[in-house]
Amino acid sequence: MAIPLPDARQLSDEVLEALRLRALRGCERGFSEADIADLLGVSRETVSRWWTAYAAGGLGAVPGDRTGRPVGTGRTLSDEQARRIQDRIDHHSPEELGITAAVWSRQAVRDLIRNECGIDMPVRTVGEYLKRWGYTAKSPRRHAKDQDPDEVDRWLEWRYPAIEALAALEGAAIHWCDETGARADEQPRKGYAREGEPARVEVPKPHIRMNLVATITNEGEVHFLAYKESMTGALFVTFLEKLLSETTRKVFLILDRLPAHQTKVVADWVAAHADRIELFWLPKAAPELNAEEYLNNDLKGAINAEGLPGSREELRSRIVRFMSKLLQFPEHVRNYFRHPSVQYAAGD
Repeated sequence: MAIPLPDARQLSDEVLEALRLRALRGCERGFSEADIADLLGVSRETVSRWWTAYAAGGLGAVPGDRTGRPVGTGRTLSDEQARRIQDRIDHHSPEELGITAAVWSRQAVRDLIRNECGIDMPVRTVGEYLKRWGYTAKSPRRHAKDQDPDEVDRWLEWRYPAIEALAALEGAAIHWCDETGARADEQPRKGYAREGEPARVEVPKPHIRMNLVATITNEGEVHFLAYKESMTGALFVTFLEKLLSETTRKVFLILDRLPAHQTKVVADWVAAHADRIELFWLPKAAPELNAEEYLNNDLKGAINAEGLPGSREELRSRIVRFMSKLLQFPEHVRNYFRHPSVQYAAGD
């Protein structure tokens, strides 16, 4: 995360004088003008002007006057308009405001400014406003359209706190469960290539895939089962039997509404083991609320990092090796609960 620096035009004369001396000291020691400007939060042209004057006439020749227009002058949007645009971005999606865009890109914000303020602003200027307001470009967090926000609120404000309280009362451990699949031809990382040429990756000919079902706790506990077939009620029961054989405390299992989880065979088995396990369902279409989802992302980014496996056996071996390593690093597992969407379950 980049640390924001204050606009140099807002600094006192004393602070500006200190920046000039530090800039000149950096130039003397061989640092580039661009690096010095970036570190001090001033423009490269300003550093160049200071150094040129110093080299020609010493400290007395270094200009001490302020340059550039006063902060806030010459801006297209008024303060009130800027606040309104930021409020729209913070509390609405583009679609809600009639803008054809999936996320708040510079183009989408440009359209928002046109709609709200009647101002046609260049995309580059929009980017400067976004930077000034403290917005940065990020990979979007997935959010299901058919998610019920009221159900999510009930989960966060009432349902999950009640599960926590009941777990504490019964001495139960809360486990978060999910399934994922990994492919041998999946390479999530980017690769470098010559300009105009694609980055290539050699993939195995057959479609090789393995699946994983796992649970984690906010104490760093991990349990898993790798399998090649599709998840069924019977296979899920096999995993639940394995889970109970590896634990001693009662299990409160939080999971999604995958059809295999809701079969009669699962319901009957859970009822027969009610003294050891209870199931709790996440809100519909809310995978971001499941801490185990972030283990899945970690797994997919790691198993093919050193090259693609050539067989299902090798793919399975990599999955098991990654998961077995997690057993030795509970703090890494606890880090999954530090994701902003699941901090509510971190238990810290």
